[in-house]
Amino acid sequence: MDGIVETLTARAKAALAHWNLLGQVPELLKYRENAVFKVRLADGRSAALRLHRPAYHSQAALASELAWMADLRRHGLAVPEPIPATGGTLLVALQADGDVPHYADLIGWVEGEPLGETGVPLPREGRDLPAIFAAIGRDMARMHDAADAFSKADGFERPAWDAAGLLGEAPFWGRFWDCEALSPEDRDFLTRLREKLSEKLSALAPVLGYGLIHADLVRENVFVQGEGVAFIDFDDCGFGFRLFELATTLLRNRREADFADLRDALLAGYAAVRPQAKAEFVHLPLFLLLRALTYIGWAAARPDLPDNAARLKRYVADVRALAEEVSR
Repeated sequence: MDGIVETLTARAKAALAHWNLLGQVPELLKYRENAVFKVRLADGRSAALRLHRPAYHSQAALASELAWMADLRRHGLAVPEPIPATGGTLLVALQADGDVPHYADLIGWVEGEPLGETGVPLPREGRDLPAIFAAIGRDMARMHDAADAFSKADGFERPAWDAAGLLGEAPFWGRFWDCEALSPEDRDFLTRLREKLSEKLSALAPVLGYGLIHADLVRENVFVQGEGVAFIDFDDCGFGFRLFELATTLLRNRREADFADLRDALLAGYAAVRPQAKAEFVHLPLFLLLRALTYIGWAAARPDLPDNAARLKRYVADVRALAEEVSR
C-alpha cells in the first residue's frame, strides 16, 4: 500500500502543476474509486484534488459531472465548486500509463461534518436528526428542480440508473444475480427476483419522476452545516428515478430506532419543494430493494475486497428482508 500511496502522491503533485500550485505535498484522504487529496490554493484555502480511476468514466462523463456541479452552485446548492486549471478547463488529462488516460480535477473544499458513517449508529449529540433529514429532503428536491432546468451541452454524458441500468443484462453496478461468490440458492433467488422486479418496474417507470440525480447521497456524502446540509462526491451522478435518490439516503438508516421519523422527515422536506412527488412515495419500498440489489453487484465486481464475503452475506440478507416487505 505504501508504494501505491507514493505513486498516487507523485501523480497528484504533477497534476497540481496544471493549477500552478507547486511546492506542497498533497494529503491523501481517500482511495477507492478515485484518489482524493487535500491541497492548498494560492490564497491558503483548502481544496480537493481528485485523480479519477482510469477507465471508470469517460472524459465526456467526467466533464459533464463538473458542468452539472457548477450549475447546481449557480442555483444556490451547497456542492463543491469546480476550479478551472490555468488553461481554463475544469478537467485535465495526465500522462497515461499505457493506453488508458488519467484525468484530474480540482474542487473547492466543503466545510461541515459527515451525517454519519456506514455501519455505525448515527451521531445524535447536539443534533436534531429529523430536522437534518428534512433539510436533506428539501435540498435534494431543489437539486432535482435545478436538474430539470439544466441546459445540457452537446456531448453531455452520464450513466443511467434506469430500468436497464438497475435490472438489465449489464447493470451499471454489475450483475448482482450472477455473482460466483454467492451460493446457488442465493443466485437462484436473485435471478427469480430480478425477473419479477423487471416486470414491476417496466409497468411503473412511465409514471415515475426521472432525471439527473446524485445517486450516492449516503451518510458520508451529506455534510451537516449547522441547520443546513451540503452534498459532495458526485462521482456516480447520472440519469435515474428520483425515488432511487430518496431510497439511497434511507437504505443505510433502516436500523436506526427512529427510522420511521427520519424517513417521514426526509419525505416531508422533499414534498415541501416538489409536492407532485408525494403520489410516488408509496413505491419507496420497491426502490429500497432496488438500491439494495446494486450493492450486491458492486461487491460482486470487487472480489478482492478483504471483507467481501461478509459484505455479500449482509447485502443478501438485506435484500431478502426488503423483498419480503415488497411482497406484502
